[in-house]
Amino acid sequence: MDYHILREIADSWVLLMMFAVFLGAGLWAWRPGSRELHDDAAQVPFRHEDKPAGDCSGRCQECACKGFDFTEALK
Repeated sequence: MDYHILREIADSWVLLMMFAVFLGAGLWAWRPGSRELHDDAAQVPFRHEDKPAGDCSGRCQECACKGFDFTEALK
């Protein structure tokens, strides 16, 4: 095999395969039933609006959230 044959294969069949993968990924993302997954992923940044993530009770010495009013920060 020389360069020209590999170039023809890449220009035709590989391009067609890459386009099929692109269409498949698009169809997979827009498939019926995936709305719940996308809505859940969209809400990840807002899950801990009222308190910091984790189990912060404010008992540690260098607690960054001690005395911080999170409801005021959300306004």
